[in-house]
Parts: sequence; C-alpha cells; structure tokens
Amino acid sequence: QVQLVESGGGLVQAGGSLRLSCTASGRTFNTYAMGWFRQALGKEREFVAAIGIRWNTGSTSYADSVKGRFTISRDVARNTVHLQMNSLKSEDSGVYYCAANTRTLALTREYDTWGQGTQVTVSS
Repeated sequence: QVQLVESGGGLVQAGGSLRLSCTASGRTFNTYAMGWFRQALGKEREFVAAIGIRWNTGSTSYADSVKGRFTISRDVARNTVHLQMNSLKSEDSGVYYCAANTRTLALTREYDTWGQGTQVTVSS
C-alpha cells in the first residue's frame, strides 16, 4: 500500500511559477510510475505529466498543453516527485493530484493510488 501526499500548491499570477511535490510512503517498492493529473472546476480530470519509477526509470510523458512549461522529476532518496510549473496560465488552474501506478508501466493511464490533491490557482 502506497500513500501519497501533495504539497506546493497556491495562488500565483499568470506567468509565474510553482513547484508541486508528492511524497510517497508505505510499500513503494512496487510503484512503476508516478504522475500528475489536474481537474479544473467544471472539467474532467486530465493527465499532466508522469515519470517512470521502475523498469522505465526516468522516462517522462507530458500533456501537449504543458510541454515546454512543466517539468517532472524524481528525488529518489526522498521518494518524492516534483512538478515544476513555469509560465503558468489561468487555464492551468485546478486541483492537482499525484498518482502512482503500482500495477503497470503505463505513464498516462491505469493509475490506482491517488493523493488528496493540492489547489493551484493562476490569477488573471
């Protein structure tokens, strides 16, 4: 069983930056990928970025809407995944959820473990 805790959300102006963090604890040995999803008010949850943890270690995937602006990385020693978000736009606003895939190598789907979410609000 893996537990995920997100942090780093907040309020920023358009063009600003935030760095989200997700720390995994518990039975992390069977985590194959970790990713970030977001859900804006009134919209469906959407994939943002992911990184391979085992087998495809370091492999990344990004939604087209965030390529060139967001970077996902992993701090192995701390069991933490970060999402550096630059050049933020109002459309990036939403609740950002950290997720872990403990069953498959998929980076963009099949996630089975979720954090509680952290709010990101981009003004203007």
